[in-house]
Amino acid sequence: MRVLHGRSIHGGTSVVGRRVVGTLGAVALATTLLSGCGGDQEPPADADRTTSSPSPSATPEGSPSPEPSASAPSEEPEPSASPSGSADEGSGDDSADSADGADANDGKGDGDGDKGESQDDKGGKDDQGKGAKDDEPEEPDNIEYGEVSNRVGKLQQRLQDLGYFVSSVDKSYGGETQQAVFALQKAGGLYRDGVVGDATQAAADKGVVPKPQTSSGKVLEIDIDRQLVLAVENGKVVKVINASSGNGETYEAKGNTYTAYTPRGSFAVYREENRMYASGLELGDMWRPKFFTGGIAVHGSASVPAFPASHGCVRVSNGAMDWIWDTWGAPSGTPVVVY
Repeated sequence: MRVLHGRSIHGGTSVVGRRVVGTLGAVALATTLLSGCGGDQEPPADADRTTSSPSPSATPEGSPSPEPSASAPSEEPEPSASPSGSADEGSGDDSADSADGADANDGKGDGDGDKGESQDDKGGKDDQGKGAKDDEPEEPDNIEYGEVSNRVGKLQQRLQDLGYFVSSVDKSYGGETQQAVFALQKAGGLYRDGVVGDATQAAADKGVVPKPQTSSGKVLEIDIDRQLVLAVENGKVVKVINASSGNGETYEAKGNTYTAYTPRGSFAVYREENRMYASGLELGDMWRPKFFTGGIAVHGSASVPAFPASHGCVRVSNGAMDWIWDTWGAPSGTPVVVY
């Protein structure tokens, strides 16, 4: 499994890393395919027609920079204020000008002196206003978690137009927007930090969207290499969703050892649970899972980081899983292609 990352805040430098999965024994593979998140769930007899090809398991050739979790906000740099420009109060000068004006006019009227003084005061106020404007903090170069602004709204609208899962344009950079930015960065081969710098913004401007592998029908595609779920209809990507699949590590469950492995191949949804479903291996709860092989399912989760982290299932956000159920459909029998 290869994980691509490029740091957007450094102008899009890319570093390529590849997870190379070690050889798994036939017994381990068979056990794994029937384990996963669902544990004791098995496909019906007609689901045996699907095939899968094992993918390597996970020892990175080069350690990538640590990636933040989807729920952890990125820290925003404190905005630096421009040095305060000193306003010209001009109180002494105003007095002198007023006195000189009175002498020169030989008492033609305080009105003339007041008028001159008022004009000077007006100039002083203008200078003070200019100084106050200079004190306003500069807008940060990058868009990060927690920002609320018009430019966040423009980013959300652009992501939504491209098909990345964003349910609302509310100008607030929260968890849902972060998930969409993760997906964009994965599609563009950029560093997956959720920070919108020059490279990530360029990817949005260029309209970077992953290409599907299927050309007909309604298919749920799972891109293991880029950690993405694609809702595809007749060869067109309808929605791009951030995902997290098996991390390739071994784990213990009910006295047995398993490998956190997501199989590749062509499958179909054979069972679905429209509820919060408890794993048969006591590995946690799954929101509205759709099982496509053994105990492996696409399901909603409150934690969907930008890297592989599951026991074998494919995690997406709860909101994205609701969209799959309630808007797109993906009923039993829907093809699932994992590559």
